[in-house]
Amino acid sequence: MTTDRAGPARHDRRWQALAVCLTAAFMTLLDTSIVNVALPSMEHGLHASTADLSWVMSGYALTLGLVLVPAGRLGDLRGRRQTFLTGLALFTLASAACGLSTGATWLVLFRLVQGASAGLIAPQTSALIQQMFQGAERARAFGMMGSTIGISTALGPLAGGLLIQAAGGPDGWRWVFYVNLPIGLAVFCAGLRLLPRSPGSSDRRECFDVPGVLLLGSGVLALMLPLVQQQQWHGRLKWALFPVGAGLLAAFWAWERRQGRRDRAPLVDLRLFSLRSFSLGALLSLVYFGGFTTLFFVYTLFLQNGMGYGALAAGLSSMPFAAGSAVGAAAGGRLVVRFGRRLVIAGLSTVAVGMLGVVAAVHWVPGRDVAWAAALPLLVAGVGSGLTISPNTTLTLSLVPVRRGGAAGGVLQTAQRIGSAAGVAAVGSVYFAQLAKRASPATAFQHGLLTAVAIILLALCLAFADLRERRSRPQPEQQREAARQEA
Repeated sequence: MTTDRAGPARHDRRWQALAVCLTAAFMTLLDTSIVNVALPSMEHGLHASTADLSWVMSGYALTLGLVLVPAGRLGDLRGRRQTFLTGLALFTLASAACGLSTGATWLVLFRLVQGASAGLIAPQTSALIQQMFQGAERARAFGMMGSTIGISTALGPLAGGLLIQAAGGPDGWRWVFYVNLPIGLAVFCAGLRLLPRSPGSSDRRECFDVPGVLLLGSGVLALMLPLVQQQQWHGRLKWALFPVGAGLLAAFWAWERRQGRRDRAPLVDLRLFSLRSFSLGALLSLVYFGGFTTLFFVYTLFLQNGMGYGALAAGLSSMPFAAGSAVGAAAGGRLVVRFGRRLVIAGLSTVAVGMLGVVAAVHWVPGRDVAWAAALPLLVAGVGSGLTISPNTTLTLSLVPVRRGGAAGGVLQTAQRIGSAAGVAAVGSVYFAQLAKRASPATAFQHGLLTAVAIILLALCLAFADLRERRSRPQPEQQREAARQEA
């Protein structure tokens, strides 16, 4: 009888631990977009400059992207539970510091710390899912993670609008940070009780690769800085950082190969990229995030600056996508084991159709009713996004050894952050270029969204390529490799 009761108890505890991880992930992902609608309040309350506001927005994404891979490796080495809780504590304290900031410089500084703390948390979530679940349960857990990503991305503007409207006054912006305090404290206490203890590596050769961290960090920084500051840094000189970043990443690759040949633990095990499911899945994730996240960027700009919507109304207009994403991700977590990469192809196709429907709605329903006309296409796009993100994550990490789960998750999420930054830069350039030509806001929005659709179609081509490769490989060989990697 005791054994029978212990089994369900352990089962329930895993899903409770997953809820802890996903709540923290939701909170940190929400902060990537919740501040967007608070910028006017910050400008008024702190007398912040345009450069300050730009760094409040982009600094978070920048430091988050820089920390992801080293944080994943740190979790693999020192324990994911400890790294997760450390990041969560720092994130909560940084949120409090952001809300208490007395000047724009302090706000930017604490916002950078907040992003780095979020980077500590993010790769532990996917690694803990790999550690706690297997098979169909793992796919279902990644489905819930996909729902969290889609919903948090879409709900950020709405949550910010609600908080600012409720708080009111010149200090209303502070509450987009204060809201993290009770959530962070509750999740930290729950995590202490529920998260499984994962011992660090027992291999003495498994030391932290500091030169690898510096090379990778500087390379990612050189790539992301021109992207996140694309609208603030005028001129073409900023793009000179791209070859610098490429050279640093090449040096990082050479260093990691050297570490492997010397039988020393690298920051990123380059053998992961010999797994086509991982390398192509990470590339697909990079491209897809370059397309779908830009929807909210240009849609919010179009509604607020072009159609005169308030922050709350603009945030509510994104709700259909969030609802569709939740439904799609839940279904994707259950169906990915049966359909595999074909489900990702169906999801990407659905996203493209939905976004083209938004373009058509803006064309045929001019004026302030456009949000109502775009609601159904946004719902369709959200369902497609849910069918894309969680199945792709499941398939990408399916053959990754659990002991390398943190570093692999960091690589995957770094690709997502770089993709988002590149997509916003590309789509934003098209949108603002059309406005500079004195095109109407609707025309500028349509051109920007068509650019995003083109990026998603590129991701669709990658998914077809992966499907073709999987079909050419004998299934028993896949199963043997999966078993070997899991061991």
